[in-house]
Amino acid sequence: MFGDLFEEDFSFISNNHCGKGKKSKPRDSEPPAPRDFTNLSGIKNQGGTCYLNSLLQTLLFTPEFREALFSLGPEELGTLDDINKPDAKVRIIPLQLQRLFAQLLLLDQQAASTTDLTESFGWNSNEEMRQHDVQELNRILFSALETSLVGTSGHDLINRLYHGTVVNQIVCKECKNISERQEDFLDLTVAVKGVAGLDEALWNMYVEEEYFENENLYRCGACDKLVEASKSAKLRKLPPFLTISLLRFNFDFEKCERYKETSCYTFPIQINLRPFCEQTEMDDSEYMYELFSVIIHKGGCYGGHYHVYIKDVDELGNWQLQVSAKDKALRENENAKEAENPLAVLKGILSEEESKQIPVDQLGQKLLEKKKVSWNKKYRKQYGALRKYLQNHPQIFQFSPDKNKVGLKEKYKLPFKSDSQGLDLQSPSQKNDIQWNLEKTPTRLEETSVGCHWFDLNDSKVQPIKEEDIEQQFQGKESAYMLFYRKSRLKRPPEARGNPRYQIPEHLLNEMNAANTELQKKRAECDSANNGIDLHLHLSSCYKFYNGALHPSLTWKESVLDLTIDRRKTLGDLRQSIFQILESWEGDMILSNAKPLPAGLHLYEILDGDELTLDCFGLADGADIFVWNGKEVGGIKVMTGPDHEPVIINVLRLAEYNEGGKGQHFTESQALAPSGGIILKNGSGPDREGKNWEVLLEEQMKETIRSVGLTDGCSVLILDSHDQSGNLTAFTYDISWLQVKNFCGTEDEEKHVKITATIETVRSLIVQAFKTASDSCLRPVSGNGKLLSPVPEDYTVKEAELKMGSLLGLCRGKAPTSTQLFLYFIIGHDQHMGPEMEIVVEETASVKEVSDSWHLRRIDWCYEAGEALSQENATLKELNVCRGDTLVITEGKLPPKVKINKLCPLVR
Repeated sequence: MFGDLFEEDFSFISNNHCGKGKKSKPRDSEPPAPRDFTNLSGIKNQGGTCYLNSLLQTLLFTPEFREALFSLGPEELGTLDDINKPDAKVRIIPLQLQRLFAQLLLLDQQAASTTDLTESFGWNSNEEMRQHDVQELNRILFSALETSLVGTSGHDLINRLYHGTVVNQIVCKECKNISERQEDFLDLTVAVKGVAGLDEALWNMYVEEEYFENENLYRCGACDKLVEASKSAKLRKLPPFLTISLLRFNFDFEKCERYKETSCYTFPIQINLRPFCEQTEMDDSEYMYELFSVIIHKGGCYGGHYHVYIKDVDELGNWQLQVSAKDKALRENENAKEAENPLAVLKGILSEEESKQIPVDQLGQKLLEKKKVSWNKKYRKQYGALRKYLQNHPQIFQFSPDKNKVGLKEKYKLPFKSDSQGLDLQSPSQKNDIQWNLEKTPTRLEETSVGCHWFDLNDSKVQPIKEEDIEQQFQGKESAYMLFYRKSRLKRPPEARGNPRYQIPEHLLNEMNAANTELQKKRAECDSANNGIDLHLHLSSCYKFYNGALHPSLTWKESVLDLTIDRRKTLGDLRQSIFQILESWEGDMILSNAKPLPAGLHLYEILDGDELTLDCFGLADGADIFVWNGKEVGGIKVMTGPDHEPVIINVLRLAEYNEGGKGQHFTESQALAPSGGIILKNGSGPDREGKNWEVLLEEQMKETIRSVGLTDGCSVLILDSHDQSGNLTAFTYDISWLQVKNFCGTEDEEKHVKITATIETVRSLIVQAFKTASDSCLRPVSGNGKLLSPVPEDYTVKEAELKMGSLLGLCRGKAPTSTQLFLYFIIGHDQHMGPEMEIVVEETASVKEVSDSWHLRRIDWCYEAGEALSQENATLKELNVCRGDTLVITEGKLPPKVKINKLCPLVR
């Protein structure tokens, strides 16, 4: 079930150790989270390994086990560096357990990994995912450790701490001969079904006797015949640490199914085992045990989850309950309900009685006096009769033999009678001469661990709890499954208290120190990466202010300084950093939020408050900061804020020679105030839907650009009075503007211009833009910069489907006429495709004529779907070949991965 857990098989061990032993992580991954306020480390769940985590935490918080393991040095266990050496003896399981314990004690991380340890067990991933039984794991792990430690000073580690013996005796009634058999144990298994708690279960196992009588007789070896006899068991040797497993899981033979016993099962914080031992003459301290760990199972018999309550014996953790206002109010509400709980009321009444017992009728009377209401009126309807209610809680209330009196059981009281010598071990029912009201409470030691507290270790999560929280695990689907007790006389040295480094070997201390240093470095890097922001600093000395916006004097790159700073630093820190960079800066330094707009750089609010962090200003990664004196740039006053955002508008004016005006800059605060004529606006653009021109009314002339609806990219047309002829709407319908970029001009010619376009043909646009029309054409430029099919010269702007603001390229060569086709074609062969080329052909040309013009033997046209056609006499127009289509021409078969647009001629 646990693979090769007992074998020292080196093939299962990871080579990642020392610092090793830790799995290598990508450098860019975040380091593990540090420990929380408890200062205790959890263990990661590998997937169904919560049972292992609970057991490992229990062993870790058993200081005597932990220190005995640490006492075994490399000279006995070897080192993980030698695992690949054929002659080296490396005891992998204890080495990996040592490393895990050192990580849990010293490494500053929220949770440790058990991957290396489970690999040393020989578990594969499937094994890890399977839910195992923690009791079985406890036995197998101990056996594996014993096997691994053979031949070392720790060979008896498990036996020293956990080994005990039980003696079973059968006594002949006639000859008094005693037949006995001794059994070893590392843990005791006790019944849960039909038992009120651990005290009663131990009584049934080690005090009650079984009798052989009537038809069920015992054959005595000494008498050599069937005789009456009694059988009993006693604890002969008690271990320093007592592990008790509760039989929560049973089998229902009637239903033929397993089930989990969820009934109430109490167990004490302290327990005296004297009544259950063979030898009882020693001091009480030899029999007293304190609970220090409770492994809890939540779920059913076919699956669930384990976690563990642990007492921090060495006070390694910080214990502080986190109580919110909501939890406090809830607790007060629960306390109020508890005050009305009949169980709490009856316990309170009985605890005040000196005799510790009163008649049941008298108890009812005292309840009436205390609560001013009788049991029948307040509780009977919900809880039944008083006597029945008391009988239903045998773990709390105890009746006298005649059932007329009732008392309150002591929290740690054992169900046995003891005289002054502590030798009378008969049960109450067997001891009729002992008065019930003379029972003595078993001796309890005073609290020896005043500063010790309890924690709930649930895989990676560690939380402080109160000792009384353990009582919540007496019953239910989430209940105690394994109990771990330690002898009360075991004292911890003062130097171990609060000292996680105590008794840890030097080589592990060094390894953990190095690992913590590396963790701190990675956290600092990660923290810097998570909180560092890159700011773009724009220096006023590198900018000019014109047309309502700031423009760099040099290139954008030369005008900007990049600065990386922690967002948690203050504005004063940022200002100081800038002063250190700009040593020559004189006068006041004002920092303003800036934003690049289409019209240029614009300033917004001034950053004020040197004591505030940069995060308070909402500065994000890549934010733009303008560094200036807060008044002017280059002697010009700068308007700031959202009300003064600059807008770039394309202004068109129809002149006699139809020269397009260049793009003009306006700020939104400027008013439109022409000296005469008419102003029209249009919101169309290359990325916007086409709109008609709208006349700006006279009352709008004094409004701001924003208020009349003009935004970046909008167009304004200015008409003089003599331009207004006929219907204004018809006149302006075809007026547009285009951008033309010269791809064939010389360096001293203008490269990029804007032109006004009306109903002219494309040829007239060329003349308008560059005063030339010889051997040149206009080609639309796509969004990714590709030159598209040339626009025929006799096409109008409307026929060419050119949107307002479209970008055209002026290229060499004549444009195709309206009867010609511009085509792309690619020539290649089976293994290689050539570059894309261009050609202009008549649309009335046949396939054969095209192939002859390309000096090709034969062309078969293939549609995109791959259908082969043999229509050599068909024209391109008949085959629906359109302007801008791409043809692929190959020798041999078409390569399978070639993308075909519409028609592909294949050469054979």
